[in-house]
Amino acid sequence: QVQLVESGGGLVQAGGSLRLSCAASGRTFSSSYRGWFRRPPGKEREFVAAIIWSSGSTNYRNSVKGRFTISRDNAKNTVYLQMNNLKPEDTAVYYCAASGPDGSSWWGPYDYWGQGTQVTVSS
Repeated sequence: QVQLVESGGGLVQAGGSLRLSCAASGRTFSSSYRGWFRRPPGKEREFVAAIIWSSGSTNYRNSVKGRFTISRDNAKNTVYLQMNNLKPEDTAVYYCAASGPDGSSWWGPYDYWGQGTQVTVSS
């Protein structure tokens, strides 16, 4: 089993920055995707960004390209989401996710999920 714990959420003004962290424990896999999703108020969960752990290749939803950066620290088994120039539309609960040993795609399936961390961007 893989446990994922997000941290770094909070309240920030529009134009500000936050860095989210997702620390993994338990059994993880070099071949896995590590992703960030979010659930805005009143909306369904949506894909934000993902990284292939072994290669570092990344993918982003169009609305965050140029503003968000996903990265990883192999030694810490941690993935980060650096969020710059935040907009009120970015307000959501952010979840990190990890795929299992059978692989995935940028958008899933993801087998493991964190508890979520709230990001609120004020205008």
